[in-house]
Amino acid sequence: MRTTLTLDADVAAALERLRKAREASLKTVVNEALRRGLRELAAQKNPRPFRTRSVSMGQPKLDSLDNVAEVLAAVDGETHA
Repeated sequence: MRTTLTLDADVAAALERLRKAREASLKTVVNEALRRGLRELAAQKNPRPFRTRSVSMGQPKLDSLDNVAEVLAAVDGETHA
C-alpha cells in the first residue's frame, strides 16, 4: 500500500539515524517500527479510568477567601467583629 505520512521532525531524524545504522531502506525501517509499535499498543490493556470520590468537609469556617487580611486573621486566631 502506498500512502503519504507527515512525520514530526524528531521522528524523521530518529528514523534516518536508524536507517543509516542498519543500512536499510526507509520503507523497511518504518514498517518494522510500525509493526513493533502496533504489537505493543495491542498488548496494552486499557487502563481503568481514575476516579476520585468526593468527601464532605462540612461548613467552611469563612464565607469567602477574597479578603486576605480576614483569612490571615482567622488563621492567627484573631477575631473580627
